[in-house]
Amino acid sequence: MKAFFFKIATFFFINSIIVCWLAGSDLFAASPSPALLKARQEAETKGFIFETSRDEIVAKAKKEGRMRALSSLETETIKVMAAAFKAEYPFLDVHVEETTGTEAIQRFILEMKTGRAKGWDGTHVSTDFYNEFPPYLKKFDILGMATHGVLRIPAQIVDPANRNIIAVTSGIQVVAFSKKLIAPEKVPDSWEDFLKPEFKGRKFVADVRPTEIAALVPAWGLERTLDFARKLAAQQPIWVRGATRTLTVMAAGEYALFIGPGFHTAMRAVEKDPAGTLGYKILEPVPTRLTEAAAVLSTSEHPYAALLWLEFQASPQGQRIADKHEPYGASVFVPGSTLEKLTKGKKFSLVNWDHFTRMSDYQAKVVEAYGFPKVDKGR
Repeated sequence: MKAFFFKIATFFFINSIIVCWLAGSDLFAASPSPALLKARQEAETKGFIFETSRDEIVAKAKKEGRMRALSSLETETIKVMAAAFKAEYPFLDVHVEETTGTEAIQRFILEMKTGRAKGWDGTHVSTDFYNEFPPYLKKFDILGMATHGVLRIPAQIVDPANRNIIAVTSGIQVVAFSKKLIAPEKVPDSWEDFLKPEFKGRKFVADVRPTEIAALVPAWGLERTLDFARKLAAQQPIWVRGATRTLTVMAAGEYALFIGPGFHTAMRAVEKDPAGTLGYKILEPVPTRLTEAAAVLSTSEHPYAALLWLEFQASPQGQRIADKHEPYGASVFVPGSTLEKLTKGKKFSLVNWDHFTRMSDYQAKVVEAYGFPKVDKGR
């Protein structure tokens, strides 16, 4: 009997030693899969940084302890987003500043090129100056890590050419109308409907900065879009600049139709319209743009913390914040977002990464097709 109890005790003792040894060894940690190892090898061959473990990214960020970023999100969005990020990673000292305007962006690009942007880890990547940024960005293979599940980022929002830039939000263009001046059923059902005779002669408003028309190029091609622009100009619309002021005037009953304001801008006006006179309609193909591009700077002192900042903005929580505070700015590629639900089943004209850097050129060509319209000073 003593021998039996001795054997039992020995068995449990040996097993306890084995368990303790395993707990402190790498055997308890999941080893990278062959696919992950291959992806890392391919990324490193091209000069990219590829982490095979999200836990390792978090551990490195924890050692860094800080994160400084520039963003072009709305002020309130930045405030809420940064606070939520800090709550998610309490070991980080977080500071995010808003950057807006062409002058501020050009000044930052100069600082970036001369090495004087060292105080920042993450940055907004301007659409208008997009090609200026890639040489000065940290070469994280965000696309590879997102594709293989290391980072919780939808692969569709990552630039496939540069692989280290994401588009945090997106936007669609719509038609706004005054219910006082036009019945909803009379509002155009297609972009071509604006070319009908009943809409000729100052019957609708068009912005001289034609974001909505230029965003039709992915679906229609450049020549068809420019032909449409020429015909649209021949309709003699009321030319304006800026959607917010125009929508305010519409709510007062001055204009009946507005072709192409951004959905989030239109919805702000709708929600601020106490009389409920403003409405909107989504036309197909839906002009859809990737917006708020962001990346990690090559000079970053806290690159892994900045990488987590990018991931957080793309996370379900970050996208809910963008939907609420931008507002309605969550990516169309995020299931459950306002734009994803509104456009489900509809045909897109998607200004994706293939068209992202060419939007300025598209807009310039559309303005030329318009015949260089001028804002109506009398309005």
